[in-house]
Amino acid sequence: METSTLHPVPAREWKEIELTPPEAGAELMRRAREAFDSWRQKSMDERLSYLRTLRHLIVDRMDEGTAIISQDTGKPKVEALTGDILTVLDAIRHAEKRVKHALKPRRVRTPISLIGKRSFVTYQPRGVVLVISPWNYPFQLSVVPVIAALAAGNTVILKPSEVTPRVGAWIASLFREAGFPEGVVQVAIGEKKLGARLIEEHPDYIFFTGSAQTGKIIQQEAAKRLIPTTLELGGKDPMIVFADANLNRAVKGAVWGALTNCGQVCMSVERIYVEETIHDTFVEALKKEVARLRLDGGDETDLGTMTVERQKEIVRRHVEDAITSGAKLVSGLHPRDWPESDGLRVHPVILTGVDAQSAVMREETFGPVICVLPFRDEAEAIRAANDSIYGLSASVWTSDIEKARQVAQSLETGSVVINDVVLSIANPYLPFGGVKESGIGRYHGDEGYRIFCHEKSLLIDRGWLPSEVHWFPYQNKLIPFRTLVANLYGRKRSFFRFVRSYLTLLATSLRESGSKGDETG
Repeated sequence: METSTLHPVPAREWKEIELTPPEAGAELMRRAREAFDSWRQKSMDERLSYLRTLRHLIVDRMDEGTAIISQDTGKPKVEALTGDILTVLDAIRHAEKRVKHALKPRRVRTPISLIGKRSFVTYQPRGVVLVISPWNYPFQLSVVPVIAALAAGNTVILKPSEVTPRVGAWIASLFREAGFPEGVVQVAIGEKKLGARLIEEHPDYIFFTGSAQTGKIIQQEAAKRLIPTTLELGGKDPMIVFADANLNRAVKGAVWGALTNCGQVCMSVERIYVEETIHDTFVEALKKEVARLRLDGGDETDLGTMTVERQKEIVRRHVEDAITSGAKLVSGLHPRDWPESDGLRVHPVILTGVDAQSAVMREETFGPVICVLPFRDEAEAIRAANDSIYGLSASVWTSDIEKARQVAQSLETGSVVINDVVLSIANPYLPFGGVKESGIGRYHGDEGYRIFCHEKSLLIDRGWLPSEVHWFPYQNKLIPFRTLVANLYGRKRSFFRFVRSYLTLLATSLRESGSKGDETG
């Protein structure tokens, strides 16, 4: 394994990784709660200085990190660098630029009926945030939510996937070397039992990225304890290609969107709908583009391997089911012919004529499989794209941008990319998340910091008046209040009559307050 000569990770930290036992959950939570009191008191500038140090450290050690991520996941080094490390650096820079603004107390309007008062929204850190992250982008999907939670003033327990433990150990070493105070960031590498135990310890917020099946279990356990959550789950992303699209670009985009990280991306292009007049031409071009990929070119490899055997078996099952149901295998090997010597490698598969009810069209495949189907018109394309339990992302391809925008508004997804794929998650200024079974909540953007905070409403009165118009006693107030309401909200409104009724109420309140004061005196 190639490593950078800058800040090398000691071998014991990534070669001999000890998993955290579930029974350690209570101690992890105790440390996090203890550290929270001091971390939340630090100024925003102090917290950002730690993140800035982390950013510089990641750059210094990016060669080493790229190699570790590539080896743990099987993805090409270019994808490890651009998909994991670069995205995290963008997220830190975004925090440095935006978190102050995002969490600054906001003055909001106060209705005229509350004359003399000012209204604000403030943001307070929640406490201990539990981040549970997956194996497909083990650096990006771990560190990005951790950064946002820390910037907002929370402490964090990160449980990265046990499938990619070296990446988890590398993350721990980065936060340790960046000098974060003890207990502020704790990395606990372990299996599902550890995650379950950490939820039992009642964190103040849970941020989970993973499958819809596991997300539902976490949501149930969180609901028992009234723990708020953000769930970033699976997808079955459609790509709609109209006849007027830039065909060459659309084909290249389809290949990258479907096959980057060997298709193990929640926003992978898994369903391609092509206008029927160009369907056959598109498929032929797609086949040629896939054939150009380098599958074993060292650091210049285009397509890596699957990360875990169980995911390869899901891909095998989906492809076999599709072919049995009548799909045509345009490119790639029939699963029965997959060489055992390939290990976790799967040659890209292109399928046409796929039954819309088959598993490869209904379930998340999460592998290097491209399904192409024709459509007649815009309405049919939208119906087909929306015919899914998932709704994470989608793409629309056409030279008519106005048509693309209209189609985008009709798609049941959390994000849409026009004439490109996947990249909405790479823009830290855009909120990211899904609808339907693709998840709950959003992160990234200003909202990505606010989800880790309590919103606190603040209503301020200077306290100059001895009484309020709506306070006791109610004597002589009903008619002026009726006049006030009618002239503030009714059909025939009069600002003059509204003011007069308010002044009448004010005079009554002051008179009553004064007389009570005399009686008390």
